[in-house]
Amino acid sequence: MRHLPKHLRPKWRYLAVGLETWPDAKLSRRAFQRRLWYAGQNLLGDPGSADADLSVFGFHHADGVGEAVVRTRRDTVSEARAALACLDEVEGQEVGVHVRGTSGTVRSCEEKYLGRRPEVSGENRVVFENADRAAVTRDGLVDVEVGDAYTGATDLDVTTA
Repeated sequence: MRHLPKHLRPKWRYLAVGLETWPDAKLSRRAFQRRLWYAGQNLLGDPGSADADLSVFGFHHADGVGEAVVRTRRDTVSEARAALACLDEVEGQEVGVHVRGTSGTVRSCEEKYLGRRPEVSGENRVVFENADRAAVTRDGLVDVEVGDAYTGATDLDVTTA
């Protein structure tokens, strides 16, 4: 079977997506893809979702931060961004999603927008709500362990123990 001529092939755009979760959350590419498809269907309907053709190309998630490359058709970039904005949880784990940029090729998308991920400094002890607690700090953000869950805070909210 022959390939389509270049002018008849679909034109794609690649969205660089940053992910943020609690430090103990585990996300998989398959689960993220499934939630993205559901978000696209719920927001755009079946025809709009099929038009956008949202696909997760690259995915990495560890220690509460991650990155993904999402492919969409050139004419549906704004719809894809809207579908990504509808994601608030994956497999019962809360997730923050933000689009870092859009590019015409996977390679330029990775080079421009998906550099090295922020380093997690490890577990520290901080004073939060007048109690000594375990916390994970990264880039001015502090995730304080309160009971069996985490609470988001900033450097100004805590005192290093």
